[in-house]
Amino acid sequence: MAITVQSITPSFAAEVADVDLSRPLAADNLAAIRAAFTKYAVLVFPDQHFDDDSQLDFARNFGPLEVTVSKVRKDHKLRLHENLADVGNLDAENRIRAANDRQRLYNLGNRIWHTDSSFKRLPAYCSMLHARSIPPIGGQTEFADMRAAYDALPEATQRRVAGLVAEHSIMHSRAKLGFTDFDESEREAFKPVPQVLVRRLLDSGRMSLYIASHIGAIRGMADAEARQLVEELTAHATQRQFVYGHRWRVNDLVIWDDRCTMHRGMDFDDQRYARDMRRATVSDVAPTCEQMGLSVAAE
Repeated sequence: MAITVQSITPSFAAEVADVDLSRPLAADNLAAIRAAFTKYAVLVFPDQHFDDDSQLDFARNFGPLEVTVSKVRKDHKLRLHENLADVGNLDAENRIRAANDRQRLYNLGNRIWHTDSSFKRLPAYCSMLHARSIPPIGGQTEFADMRAAYDALPEATQRRVAGLVAEHSIMHSRAKLGFTDFDESEREAFKPVPQVLVRRLLDSGRMSLYIASHIGAIRGMADAEARQLVEELTAHATQRQFVYGHRWRVNDLVIWDDRCTMHRGMDFDDQRYARDMRRATVSDVAPTCEQMGLSVAAE
């Protein structure tokens, strides 16, 4: 049976049915999923029953998998496979993390607008988040279409941002929330990396903003001016007409294109309700500066 794709908006976010992603996919179904992903950038697959291995097997259809950044810190005990990011609020013994737990405080950064792995020299292509358990209220995820946001910019702004290179670090986004508890290995791994502010997508050819809360500077621009520009672009890109809000159901799999979306997790009572969410992330094909033909050295 061919898959069914039902759009949520004409060009951003769609639901996909009539497919079991836990089993090997027929070539035509995988091609149809890829085509829908190129068009919509966010795909929702209801009622997908994964174990960790089958979730990772599906993700490998899209490219090489990232290793979770949590592995960088030597004293952090992983609850999941190293290729799965633990986006919930449970510790290694599946207990709700305490209010002052370091990993909980670190994960609060997921509640501000960001793009997964833009702080890596080789950033993410896409992320795939599966809901194993969810809170009864709260905890939605919002996604912003950075392609449509770019298209809606005034031409003068498009010219202004063309060719600009920003510095991304996860330490910068966490510092916005007052979190600075990084050990030496993390500070080395999370040094700022250059990413273009605007990129052309290799598959669709569309232009897209590439911004995130991880941006701490823009090369060649004064800090105050850079901060103001990023804030203005973020405010523009997260206007309601560019945003899809997903209310999770158990066993939803949502995949999104990290090259052309931002997202944020919404608040929920994480001291009362368990949330078990597991994310596989696929690496992009090359650094963004290289994709845009820019020769940029690390600083």
